[in-house]
Amino acid sequence: MTMTTQNELFDSLRLELRRGCLILAVLAQLRVEHYGYTLRKALADEGLAIEESTLYPLLRRLETQGLLSSEWREEEKRNKRFYRLSAAGEAILEQLLVEWNGINDSLHRILKDKRER
Repeated sequence: MTMTTQNELFDSLRLELRRGCLILAVLAQLRVEHYGYTLRKALADEGLAIEESTLYPLLRRLETQGLLSSEWREEEKRNKRFYRLSAAGEAILEQLLVEWNGINDSLHRILKDKRER
């Protein structure tokens, strides 16, 4: 495998890994109302930078699925769309967190077992 191919494969797998994590992170961050910029900043501050071209389609999809609600408001003389977790989103987030913690625990056990061999 060439270095270029390996880098491309890594980038592809990294994107897959991040995709599910970003959904969980966005839902969790939207327990508190944010508009796009502040949401991106909050995620980046926690070490999960996200491109606008990824964030806004994700927000639209999560809203279409009923997991978010949004409203346009003027703030600092600019119209901004504020997003917040809906009641259905809160329920789904709690279920996803249980699943995430189970997966995380399993991975820790698997990775720990491999290191000890």
